[in-house]
Amino acid sequence: MNSHLLLGLILFFHTLIAPSNFFSTIKSQPSQLNDKEQDFLWKSPSLPVIDTEEFNKVMDGLDNKVYIAPKDAIINPYGNIVPEQVGYRLHRVKFIRQMYAHYFNDTSSKQELPLQVIYPRVDSELLDSIRRKKIGRYITAFNSNNKERSMNISLATEAINNSVIFPKEQFSFNQIVGKRTVEKGYLQAPVIINGKFSEDIGGGICQVSSTLFNAVDNAGLKIVQRYSHSRKIPYVPPKRDATVSWDGPDFVFENTYERPVLIQAKMLGNHLLIEIYSAETISYQPRNVPYL
Repeated sequence: MNSHLLLGLILFFHTLIAPSNFFSTIKSQPSQLNDKEQDFLWKSPSLPVIDTEEFNKVMDGLDNKVYIAPKDAIINPYGNIVPEQVGYRLHRVKFIRQMYAHYFNDTSSKQELPLQVIYPRVDSELLDSIRRKKIGRYITAFNSNNKERSMNISLATEAINNSVIFPKEQFSFNQIVGKRTVEKGYLQAPVIINGKFSEDIGGGICQVSSTLFNAVDNAGLKIVQRYSHSRKIPYVPPKRDATVSWDGPDFVFENTYERPVLIQAKMLGNHLLIEIYSAETISYQPRNVPYL
């Protein structure tokens, strides 16, 4: 007997029992599953033994089929709160118990997959409480006639908008915005590389990270990581920028306050406005930031 079957024999006594036709008859909400019989059950004349590696693969497959990501509450462009939505994933412990009951108690072979609720990080009540007090703000101008660069700014602005950073939590621009790709809609636009102007996918988003840096600095939050461009840029004063690159520099800050903070970012004509909000009860220490 190989090691997987031996391990399965041990786990048998911990309720990892699987009837051979169980998966072909499970009915699930919200999506219907029609999985064929899986080959992880070793057919023994005396007792069934599970190949645990194959069994886990089966549960992974089921989890992928039923998984629905939760959605945080957000503030829409009209200033209204769009409520949160819970998500779902396979409840593995209940699923194993369900199999156990079916095998030993001869329960119905048509059962719903047990789902575990995944709650969003930000619900409507929390969002409403941290939109009350503006603690930081910064605005920059851009050339709206440059359509490619404007598109990149728009995409990055949308990505960071409605971000909520909890106490002691760090915000990474690269992590939140993600890799800038053509598939996401990013376009070729001017960038600064080694002190020279060039073209690259996502050019222009450093204006978003730089505007965010100044808004965050104005709010008195802790700057963890920031790098300046290798040459002067036109939308902020010298050394008040924050260059970013997917495989290079990042802009990171930490919420050192006792209340969560909220980022609100939007484009107003040829201006980019980023504001930082929190609860009315927040105790914060703003800093003065320069403009051009």
